[in-house]
Amino acid sequence: MSILAVVGPRDAGPGERQEILVRAHAHLEVADSLVRVDVPAKGTGSEVPTGGSMRADLEALVPALQSGSLFGGSEAVLVVDSHNLLKAEVEIIAELLADLPEGLYVAFTSSGVLPAPLARTIKEVGEVVAVKKVRESEAGKWLAAEMKRRNLRLPGEAQSALIQRFGSDLAALAGALDQLELADELPSADELIERFRTRPDEPVWLYADAVSAGNVGQALRRLTDYLTHSHPLVLLAYLENDLKRRAMAAAAPDLATFAEWSGTAPDHFPTKKAWNGRSRSSDSELRRALDAISRADQHLKSAPEDTHRLTMERLTVALCRWYSGSAARRTA
Repeated sequence: MSILAVVGPRDAGPGERQEILVRAHAHLEVADSLVRVDVPAKGTGSEVPTGGSMRADLEALVPALQSGSLFGGSEAVLVVDSHNLLKAEVEIIAELLADLPEGLYVAFTSSGVLPAPLARTIKEVGEVVAVKKVRESEAGKWLAAEMKRRNLRLPGEAQSALIQRFGSDLAALAGALDQLELADELPSADELIERFRTRPDEPVWLYADAVSAGNVGQALRRLTDYLTHSHPLVLLAYLENDLKRRAMAAAAPDLATFAEWSGTAPDHFPTKKAWNGRSRSSDSELRRALDAISRADQHLKSAPEDTHRLTMERLTVALCRWYSGSAARRTA
């Protein structure tokens, strides 16, 4: 089916929100291009419609749902936080979904129940899937399985320390494992608690997605949100691992080889995502990214803290240009 709604719990945390977005993106990965629309919370943004029944923040949604690809490819539309849609907006969207152009894939994400008219329409013409609230006991099982997949070994005390620090936040746990994969020596339980002193509220995946799309404005906003809860070195460790994955994808002759090199399954979503985007960056751009990340690492470890954010902002702008395959969109 070309229409999917992914519905999570009303009190979705970062881990659940990331799982919701991962499932939505998995549905849309067959498309050649993506239009993302973030629905503003009720009572914020341009609440008064501008010449119609849609808020200005959502004006791009109507033409996106009306027009398929002009060149025979497939298009995708991602509507994030659909639970914030107003009544008039829901009615318009539901009507458009009933007559969707061929080759257009649509995904809605929601924390809590979808507006009833929209839910009814999607159930008639598409599919609704649920993401359940993750409990700490389930996070422990997830952590054990993820460590096995990554061939990463941690003593029981260290695993308990990660659960103690991040709880059921699977996004933060995944980010912590990304860093531990790069470590020369695995830390003790006490060192883990000290190293990961905060629970980042903004999944790094959202920042990386904006960088890969070359959307400078969005990437900088995600950077600000992420650094509110985490240290720049945490993000830099993720970027180093991400660059390693990109370089392996660019060098691998096929998907199976890339999956083997990266220690993942060929059908693993991040693996397929990296493989599909391997041609966006040239070898020279990847080398420039490596040099920039190395220099940023040196700066963060030696320069005054009040210069760290500026360093990460400059790195973000550069990566947007090198990773997107074209000039970055300088949208604020």
